[in-house]
Amino acid sequence: MRFDAITLFPEMFEALVQYGVTRRAHERGLWRLRTWNPRDFTQDVHRTVDDRPFGGGPGMVLMAEPLARAVEAARAEACGPEADAGEAAPWVVCLSAAGRRLTDARVKQLAGEAACARGVILVCGRYEGIDQRFVEEFVDEEISIGDFVLSGGEIAAMSLIDAVVRQLPGALKVESVRDESFGDGRLDGPQYTRPETWRGRPVPPVLLSGDHARIEQWRRAQSLERTRCVRPDLLQDNALAS
Repeated sequence: MRFDAITLFPEMFEALVQYGVTRRAHERGLWRLRTWNPRDFTQDVHRTVDDRPFGGGPGMVLMAEPLARAVEAARAEACGPEADAGEAAPWVVCLSAAGRRLTDARVKQLAGEAACARGVILVCGRYEGIDQRFVEEFVDEEISIGDFVLSGGEIAAMSLIDAVVRQLPGALKVESVRDESFGDGRLDGPQYTRPETWRGRPVPPVLLSGDHARIEQWRRAQSLERTRCVRPDLLQDNALAS
């Protein structure tokens, strides 16, 4: 799967190919990353990418043209010179506080066959925002990773890439993906490891019993209880809570 990131700080994305699951998946060829700096698509000596907002107000706004040229370049490279005219173009996502909140279900959709085939272009905003005309002309979807404000879209884009890569076949063992939080619509239960007693706090005895049926039942009960306490909104399906 191919990701293209439109960003003023391409160096930030290097962590994804240097550490952990995403590094190993990258080395296996499961995904690719290409960054594009809008400053490289400016036409003035100062490489200007932002300007004051019309109507007044604090801060600066990213200009439409440098972003548009960067997306067009990313799209052309992703599709290649021999691309079929009817072939689907990469999906353009803008990371924005105004976007729809990213969910596990959407992550799995982005990791699906269609998204993998055409790739995803991630537009990382900065400053007070992006000229709305660019968003309306080029962006297919706006995504937020939560109801808070970041200094830019880079961390949000990296979070999205990490989440999607974990879902690609071969990135993790099937069991690891299935047993994670949200894997079946609820949070994962508590986990324990050695020693059996730590600072006077023992591991729950059921986990030492060797009775796999009881352990599985206990883990499901703990998962449901944690979800009820922390994220009751996930238990809208009555069958799940039974």
